[in-house]
Amino acid sequence: MRAQPQTPKRNFRGLMLLLLATLLFSATTLNAQDAAAEYTEFRGKILDSDGKDPVVFATLLVTGTNISTVSNTEGDYLLKVPNEYLNASLEVSLLGFETYTASLSEVPKSKHKIYLTVEISQLSEISVTRFADANALVRAVFRKRGDNTLPQTARMTAFYRETIKRRNRNVSLTEAVVDLYKQPSTNNIKDVVALDKARKSTDYRRLDTVALKLQGGPFSTLYLDIMKYPEYIFTEDTYDLYEFSLESSTAVNDRPVYVVSFKQKDFVLDPLYYGELYIDTETLALTSAEYQLLLTDKKAASALFVKRKPDDIVVTPTRASYRVDYREKDGRWFYGYGSVDLSFKINKKRKLFNSVYTLNSEMAVTNWELITNDQIVRPKDRLRPSVVITDEISGFSDPNFWGARNVIEPEKSIETAINKIQRQMRRNNK
Repeated sequence: MRAQPQTPKRNFRGLMLLLLATLLFSATTLNAQDAAAEYTEFRGKILDSDGKDPVVFATLLVTGTNISTVSNTEGDYLLKVPNEYLNASLEVSLLGFETYTASLSEVPKSKHKIYLTVEISQLSEISVTRFADANALVRAVFRKRGDNTLPQTARMTAFYRETIKRRNRNVSLTEAVVDLYKQPSTNNIKDVVALDKARKSTDYRRLDTVALKLQGGPFSTLYLDIMKYPEYIFTEDTYDLYEFSLESSTAVNDRPVYVVSFKQKDFVLDPLYYGELYIDTETLALTSAEYQLLLTDKKAASALFVKRKPDDIVVTPTRASYRVDYREKDGRWFYGYGSVDLSFKINKKRKLFNSVYTLNSEMAVTNWELITNDQIVRPKDRLRPSVVITDEISGFSDPNFWGARNVIEPEKSIETAINKIQRQMRRNNK
């Protein structure tokens, strides 16, 4: 009989921990004063060239700066540009599409539609035969990460959103602007997060007496940066537990990209991942990754997510999807966007029907600059990786709550949830 290799124990702290408890929330929300800034808002929608389908997670960048945002899952975008940069250009890019560029002076301020054309990329024969197999290609990506990622600490401004839905109804909404202090991918120093401004509202009446919390807050998406934290997915001990294969090529920022699919081998019993890696053919930089956790063994998968729960509750994960996108500047790639999408079926003893919950968190970097380590925020002002942002609904009544900060345009369902919160607050204030 063939011996089964031992799957290395993995640390999922902050990446995908679900905390179940009864109405228990604890964290400190820090508020900073808005910096006075004159800016112009640009709103619109990004569509494919046929105008039929929205283009989601496209990066919008003000050229010559590090100011950026992403389109939401409906293709909508909101970009706030300081007036000093209104003579610059807008660049819109996404894996598999031709890059769109236009002068901001020619871009309408609202209801603008941007159409992206699918880019057809053919790899040269040299690129195709450059590696003996896809496994060797993936190993090379992580071996060269020091050459392809930022060489020193960066202070990044990012927008974080976390939603919890019961069935199709929003029951909890958290939004925050945070400062990320990103360390180079080649050192072992953990990244630091500081909270700038946040708001949250939870409808406990619809949580079925059980409060769900995605422990880690912004860390849940930050740890998707597998160039900085490869131990969460690929290590020297786990490469051979996966099957890798080269798929049809694509392009990002008008440059050809390898597409490598991966899945765990049949003899591996513990739940691992399957998905695709997108790799720049010239530099071997990782440009994007989309993957899911294999949930065949429901009991083992549940053990990875559930940290604490009541004894009469059974939690079954039904989906665990992840995405990370990197952006490039001056030949270096950096973390730009991450999202976690989790679904759970929850059964309670002596209850006939189950409940289905969906948890989504996403974070987009909206600006950044290189700094020295002595500029990192003091320890007392840092968020803990176990943080759960506390309830603070007052911000939902203020239409100018975010000020000049760039945020991800809310989807229609989130807009509806915000409007409901605002109506409730108006009634309470009468």
